[in-house]
Amino acid sequence: MLVHRNPVHRIRLTLAATFAFAALLADNVAHATTLAFPVLAPVFSKLETSLHDRPVVTDLAFLLGLIVLVMMAYAARHIAFTLNRLFGKQRHPYLDIDTADWPMLTVFIAAHNEEKVIAGCLTALLNSDYPENRLKIVPVNDRSQDRTQSIIDGFAQRFPDRIHPFHRLTGKPGKAAALKDALPLAEGDIALIFDADYIPGKGLLRQLAAPFFDPEVGAVMGRVVPVNGGSNLLTRLLDLERSAGYQVDQQARMNLRLVPQYGGTVGGIRRSAVDAVGGWNDDALAEDTDITFRLLIHGWKTVYSNRSECFEEVPEEWSVRIRQVRRWAKGHNQVLARQWRGLWGSRFLSAREKVDGFMLLTIFAVPPLLLLGWGLALTLYYLNASSLVALVLPVFAVMAYGTLGNFATFYEIVMAVLLDGNRRRVRLLPINLLCFFVSLFAITWASVELVTDRLLQRELVWHKTLRYRSASPT
Repeated sequence: MLVHRNPVHRIRLTLAATFAFAALLADNVAHATTLAFPVLAPVFSKLETSLHDRPVVTDLAFLLGLIVLVMMAYAARHIAFTLNRLFGKQRHPYLDIDTADWPMLTVFIAAHNEEKVIAGCLTALLNSDYPENRLKIVPVNDRSQDRTQSIIDGFAQRFPDRIHPFHRLTGKPGKAAALKDALPLAEGDIALIFDADYIPGKGLLRQLAAPFFDPEVGAVMGRVVPVNGGSNLLTRLLDLERSAGYQVDQQARMNLRLVPQYGGTVGGIRRSAVDAVGGWNDDALAEDTDITFRLLIHGWKTVYSNRSECFEEVPEEWSVRIRQVRRWAKGHNQVLARQWRGLWGSRFLSAREKVDGFMLLTIFAVPPLLLLGWGLALTLYYLNASSLVALVLPVFAVMAYGTLGNFATFYEIVMAVLLDGNRRRVRLLPINLLCFFVSLFAITWASVELVTDRLLQRELVWHKTLRYRSASPT
C-alpha cells in the first residue's frame, strides 16, 4: 500500500476522502428529502448539476457547510444552557456553609497604575466579615508609575497586621508574572485574587472560601457585576453581556457538571493544586483560562458560585473595549494552541466535559471562522452558485448571530434579564448588533496578530484596562 509521508499529501488525501464521503452523504440526503418533499426536487436537481460540473464550487460549498454546522452546534449549546436555567435543577452546593473552621486565606490584589481604584478595593476587604486572624491581604503593586504605591503604603501603615504590600519594581510585565512572583508570600493553601477595580462585599470571602472544604476543588469563581453599568450605551451593553455570561452561561455549566471557568478575579485557587499542575505560566496573556484548563486536565474541579457577586468597572470607551477584547482573544487562543491535546487526552474527564471544554476553549476561534463563512457565501454567490447559497445562508445568518451576538446568545441575554428582574433592559437587545460587529472584527484582528506574532517570534504584550473613577486619596 502506498503511504504518503509528506504532510501536505496526507492533508490532500484526507480532504479528498472527506469530500467524497460528503458527496455520497449529500446524494443520499437529497434523495430522501425529495421523496419526502417533492416540491424541493427542482432545487436539488439544479444543485446537483452545479456541484458535479464545478469541483471548486463543491469544495467551497462543503467548507461553508462545515462552518454552518459549527455555528449550529454553538447555538444549540447556548439554547440548552438557557433552557437549563429556566427549567433545570440549579446547583449551589456550597452556599449554605456559613459557620465553619475557616482556613487561612491570602487575598492578592493585582494592581498596575491603579491609583483611581485601589483604595476602594482595600477598604472593602478590610470591612470583610472573614476572621481577621485567618486573613492576609497582599496588594501586588506591579511596576506602577502613578500613586498606587503610596496609597498602598498608607493603608499598610494604618493596618500593619492586616495589609502586607508586595512592590514589584522589575520583572516580566503582566498579571500572570506578577502573581507568580507574589504567590510565595501566601499563608495557607487558599489564595483569592481580585483586580484592583473590584469591590468585594462583606460576606464574599466566606462564600468564595467555602467550596475549598471539598478536597477535589482546585479553583472557585464568583459572579462579576458592572458597577458603572449605567454610564453610557457601551456600559449598558456590556452589563447585558456580563449578566448573560455569568447568570446563564456559567451557572448552566455548573448545573450540568460541565466546565465552569475561573475568571482570574473574584475567585480563588488552591495553591497545592496550582503547584501540582506546574504553577503559573508567566507568559500567559489569559492566565485565568490557562489555569482553568490545566487544573481541569489534571482532574481538579472549578466551582462557579452565582450568588457570590462582586462589582467591577467595565470599559466606557470603544477603544478600550476593543483593546480588552483583543487581549482576551489572543490569550484564549494561546491557551487553545497549548492545551487542546491535553484536554482530549485527559483520563480524568468524561466525554461531555471534553466536548464542552473544547467548545469553551475554541470560542475565540469562532469569529474568524464566521467571517470566513461570510466570505465563502459571497464567493459562491459570485460564482453563480446561488441555489446553494439560498439553501445554507439563512440558517448560517440566524445561527451566527444567535451564537456570537456579543458573546452571549440572544436567548441567554433575554433569560439573564428576566432572572435579574430588570425587563426594561431587554430593549437594548437589537443594539447588540453593534457590539457583535465590533467584537467580530476585533477578535479576528487579534487572531491574525497572534499567528503573525508566532511566526515572527514576537513576544505577546499585556495591556492594562483603563479606569474611570476619580483618583483615590492617599
